[in-house]
Amino acid sequence: MIWNRDIECMNRQEIEALQLSSLKQSAGRAYSSVPFYKKKMDEAGLRPEHIQKLKDIEKLQFTVKTDLRDNYPYDLFAVPMKKIIRLHASSGTTGKPIVVGYTKNDLENWSECVARLIVAAGGNDEDIAQVVFGYGLFTGGFGLHYGLEKVGITVVPASSGNSERQMMLMQDFGSTIIVGTPSYALYLSEIAEEMGITKGRHRLRLGIFGGEGHTPEMRLEIEKRWGILATENYGLSEIVGPGVSGECTCQCGMHINEDHFYPEIIDPDTGKTLDYGEKGELVLTTLTKEGIPMLRYRTKDITYLDPEPCKCGRTSIRMNKILGRTDDMLIIRGVNVFPSQIESVLVGMEHIGPHYQIVVTRKGYMDEIEVHAELIDGSLLERIGELEALEHNIRHKLKTVLQIDSKVKLVEPRSIERSIGKAKRVIDLRGKM
Repeated sequence: MIWNRDIECMNRQEIEALQLSSLKQSAGRAYSSVPFYKKKMDEAGLRPEHIQKLKDIEKLQFTVKTDLRDNYPYDLFAVPMKKIIRLHASSGTTGKPIVVGYTKNDLENWSECVARLIVAAGGNDEDIAQVVFGYGLFTGGFGLHYGLEKVGITVVPASSGNSERQMMLMQDFGSTIIVGTPSYALYLSEIAEEMGITKGRHRLRLGIFGGEGHTPEMRLEIEKRWGILATENYGLSEIVGPGVSGECTCQCGMHINEDHFYPEIIDPDTGKTLDYGEKGELVLTTLTKEGIPMLRYRTKDITYLDPEPCKCGRTSIRMNKILGRTDDMLIIRGVNVFPSQIESVLVGMEHIGPHYQIVVTRKGYMDEIEVHAELIDGSLLERIGELEALEHNIRHKLKTVLQIDSKVKLVEPRSIERSIGKAKRVIDLRGKM
């Protein structure tokens, strides 16, 4: 099923013509209503009317996260506050939060974008969706909520936490879709196992996951534990929240809502635009956002784009799973290391559970990593020979993937802290030693 066939199956020439028209309007709105963008364009000798083809977007300077913090809270807004009917914000753990505002039309477009990815993932109006994202200033809960309702799905706004109650609601309400972070879905599967809630004692059939990336190995683990189809979606508060892109049931890349967001891939070091299929940093431009337009926003997420039509029938460009981030990338002895690489080794290995942490330390002038992997069966800790063999096997596989040696520590089941939101995978102790 396709939610909006006219848009999602539009041919390439049509979608690019629509994007160009919208880009001109978005750039014009930003120039005339946001002093920050007017100054940047004036300094570059650029005016909105200079954008005559999509390639001209490369004439615009990039927008970065610090720009939002420097203009906190409302200086990037393009409309008067009386037209802003919703505010969302990041957690602000590294300073002032990122604040974004939505007009009535923005919220309608947001719901439309989410509705498309919900239907692409296999949701329909006979489903009951349990949302285990946190509600509040975080965009995840409300963003998915209104898209689910637009499709006609019954929504259980359970929010995050109180995991035993989550399982009670899941059983009693007959939830068929779970919406949240993949790491929390894994944690809930452990709670379900403890409570004796097996696959035959719940009605879940579909998982719609976002808020953090997950490897193919983790996806398989989630699908095995719950007996569901696990799909991934992508978004970020600076652009809209969830709804930028999402997987269809083919699970071969996330379809981008191209009539609302224009994607580019750049070399993160040079800023040069890369071709389809080349890995680099994702840059997004909002095409219809009224409240806070974003021009060439650097997401720091590493991926690549695939323009080929999908076998599901949609023609929209797909982005690959996020391969890592330019800012969570670890440089260990000159080698670039992404947590997702380590996850791909660990998840699905015999005796190893899906929870892990990466501890980064510095010995003298050398950086080192130690991977803490959680055992499924704690009794293995007493079988020294098997334990050492498993550690050796993991170290060998990690070295093959990372091209550097790393320490491995196998720990007791449930000893790694669980998270109801984004999992904390990296503990960087280099500045504390």
